[in-house]
Amino acid sequence: SSTGDSSMVLQAQEEIIEMKDVFSVKLKRRRFAGQKNGGTLLGITIFKCLNKEENKLTDCAIHLNNLSEDHCHLWFRHLKEILNGFQNRPKSLKVFVNPSSHKREATHVYFEQVAPLFKLADIKTDVTVTEYEGHALSVLKECELQAFDGCLPLVCSAMEGFILNCLAFLFCDRVVCVGGDGSVSEVAHGLLLKAQIDAGKDTDYIPKPVRAPVPLGVIPAGTTNILAHTLHGIKHAVTATLHIVMGHIQPVDVCTFSTPSKLLRFGFSAMFGFGARTLALAEKHRWMPSNQRKDFAFIKTLTDLKPEECELSFLPLQIPQEGSHDNDRITLLYLGGKDQWHKIQGHFLNVSIMAIPCLCSMAPRGLAPNTRLNNGSMALIVVQNTSRTEFIKHLKRYASVKNQFNFPFVETYTVQEVKVQPRLKMGLDAKENTYLNAAAAEGNYPWNIDGDLMKEASEVHVRVHPQLINLYG
Repeated sequence: SSTGDSSMVLQAQEEIIEMKDVFSVKLKRRRFAGQKNGGTLLGITIFKCLNKEENKLTDCAIHLNNLSEDHCHLWFRHLKEILNGFQNRPKSLKVFVNPSSHKREATHVYFEQVAPLFKLADIKTDVTVTEYEGHALSVLKECELQAFDGCLPLVCSAMEGFILNCLAFLFCDRVVCVGGDGSVSEVAHGLLLKAQIDAGKDTDYIPKPVRAPVPLGVIPAGTTNILAHTLHGIKHAVTATLHIVMGHIQPVDVCTFSTPSKLLRFGFSAMFGFGARTLALAEKHRWMPSNQRKDFAFIKTLTDLKPEECELSFLPLQIPQEGSHDNDRITLLYLGGKDQWHKIQGHFLNVSIMAIPCLCSMAPRGLAPNTRLNNGSMALIVVQNTSRTEFIKHLKRYASVKNQFNFPFVETYTVQEVKVQPRLKMGLDAKENTYLNAAAAEGNYPWNIDGDLMKEASEVHVRVHPQLINLYG
């Protein structure tokens, strides 16, 4: 009450709002149908982020009524000053939308669920609806990645203003991707590659890459959405959007995938063997609906189940032991000394290398539940050759609470580097394994990197780089 009417205060029920939960404040007006400006001032409305249930966020509005223009504007200005003081909250966003993700629903998800919240929070956006694979990467190469201070230069003429508006897309304060795992991986790779180029790094060999200069937001609109699910604990577009709006930032480990002669890409997780061949087969049937294509590829690859012959070299992670006892000596000896590489040769059905837990609806505990988002390690999961029946039992465990690694043919390691060297097979029966024959003939083997297919014939070297990028979550 602007008049300090004590009777009104006594009648009201007290409620406390913490400003760290508020993301927008607006003047509340009564307007007639079709009226866009002006109107009778009724008070102010505060919009806050609410933790609705486990891991799920939602927005809610709190209306504060007062008919005094001066009183409402005083509160409005003061609350806006407080909101502008939160450092990690974005002022402008470069948004990439992949219209082909999942059931082609990414565009609808963005404009119906995400964009209204950005507008409500007074966040400026520049949206690119990608038209081809690599589109986001080409746009990011032209962007000036820098922290946005919320201020633009003074415009001295109409022409200068026009030029500033035309070039606004070149400067991004934060980047957001709306799509599936493949889309997000492309944007993350683009951000990190751009950072190396700007730092003058040799992009063919990057032993110690520099960090991405701006955070990346991930809005789930794909099929599995592993990265979004791992970040937010749920596949929910509004939750992901509110994490961006509120400036909730999480540093995340990233891997580099390279051959002896060049950098292939940045990524968070990879599969070689069953997981990669399933994706390769699905990519050959892009004309099929998404879910049918993936189910078909999974069943077909399982039917033609064959191991890959390869050599794995890995560098175990040195885990610091606090208050170690004699019983810990076995663990320390097993991990080996500094720079002591271990080698395994054999036939493997699947090899997974993951720097993040990789949660999804099909694996609620994660594909690699023993790692974390930013502990500087990778999980190396090796599934040796076994019967189809036993392999199916292993796969089914991912959907349950049971330990999916509790099988004699499954080995897990905590590592910082891995080298995978495929061995070409001679004399294959084409009817037994058509795809492996084709791969051997081409000299290429499929890799599944964050849901993207990559083919490579030579040794692939995977390194983990701690907290290389900031993600919203």
